[in-house]
Amino acid sequence: MQKKINNQERGNMTRVRMNTELRNKLFNKIKDVFENEDTQEKEDYLQARELVDSTYEGASILAKKVVERAYPQEDVAILRTFKRKYGQPCDVVAKDKCFYFAHSEDVDDEGQQVETKSHFDFGLFGNLNGSEYSSEQGKKFAVAYYREELKAQDCNPDIFAQQDTNKDNPHKTKHVDECMKALSYNHYSDSDETGVAKSFNAPYYLDVIGTSYCRSRAIACTKDEYKQFEQWRVAKANLVVKHQQWIDTIQKQCSQLKIGLKAYRYLSEGIELATELGIKLDEAELIRTNSTGLTIYNPSNLASMIKGMKNKHQSREAKILARKQYEESLN
Repeated sequence: MQKKINNQERGNMTRVRMNTELRNKLFNKIKDVFENEDTQEKEDYLQARELVDSTYEGASILAKKVVERAYPQEDVAILRTFKRKYGQPCDVVAKDKCFYFAHSEDVDDEGQQVETKSHFDFGLFGNLNGSEYSSEQGKKFAVAYYREELKAQDCNPDIFAQQDTNKDNPHKTKHVDECMKALSYNHYSDSDETGVAKSFNAPYYLDVIGTSYCRSRAIACTKDEYKQFEQWRVAKANLVVKHQQWIDTIQKQCSQLKIGLKAYRYLSEGIELATELGIKLDEAELIRTNSTGLTIYNPSNLASMIKGMKNKHQSREAKILARKQYEESLN
C-alpha cells in the first residue's frame, strides 16, 4: 500500500517559490508591525497630538476673551436687533474661526512703536505659519491629527509624509483626495461645512463685527496673549513634524524590506526574515490566502469553485426536471 504523505512531509519535500503576491502579503504584514511598534518616534507623535488638544483648548478660551473684549456681546446683540429691523444694510455681525491678532508693545531701532500681527485659524485645515492662504500645511495637520480615524476608513493618512520629497503625482493626489473627502474638506466655503470638519470647527466660531472679515480686521491683544496664540500654532506645526519623523523611520525600514524581499527566491526566506524581526507568520496561511484574505486555495473552497465551473449546459431532460421542481416548490 502506498504510504500517505502528510502535510509536514509534503512541506519538507517542496519549497514554495516567491511571487509578486506573496512578496506583497509579506511586505504588508511586516509593515503593519512596524506601524504598531511602540517606538520613541511614535511616542513623540502621540505626545505631540496630546499637546495639541491641551493648547487648542487654552488658545480657544483666550481667543473668546480677546474677541469679546474687542466686540462686546452687548454690541453684537444690538447690531443683530438692527439687522432684524433694517435688514441688509445692518448685516455687520458674522461668525468666524480665523482672526488677525495684533499687539503694539515692541519698538524698532529708533524707538518707534511697531505692530506685530499674524493670522490665526482655529479650523481643522487652518494654516500653521500665519499665511491666510496656506492650505497644504493645514491638510498635513488634519491627517496627522485624525490618523487612526482615516486608517479605519481605508485611507492613507501618511501620504503627505511618504511623499514629502516628491512633487504632485497621480498616486499622491488619489490618496490626498480620499483623505480630504473623509475629513469633509471644502475648499470653497466654510458655510457649507459638513461631517468631521464641521464637528471640529464648530466650537471655535465667535461673533465678530465688520464687513471685511479677517483679511483686514486686526484684533488688539497683549504681547503675552499673542505669545500664547503662537505657542498653540507651534504645537500644531510640531504634530506635523513628529508625524513626518515617525513615518520617515517606517519608510526607511520598508525600503530595506522591499530590497530584501525582491532578492528572496523562496517564501521560507521571507518567513525567516519575519522570525528574525520577532514577527510570527503562518506560511500555510500566506499560501492559502489571496491578497483579499479569502482562502481560495483551501481544498474545500477550491473544489467548490471548480465544480461551479462545470455543467454549464443542461440537457433537455434536465431542464424539464428543473422546471417541474420549480413549479412544485411554488405550489
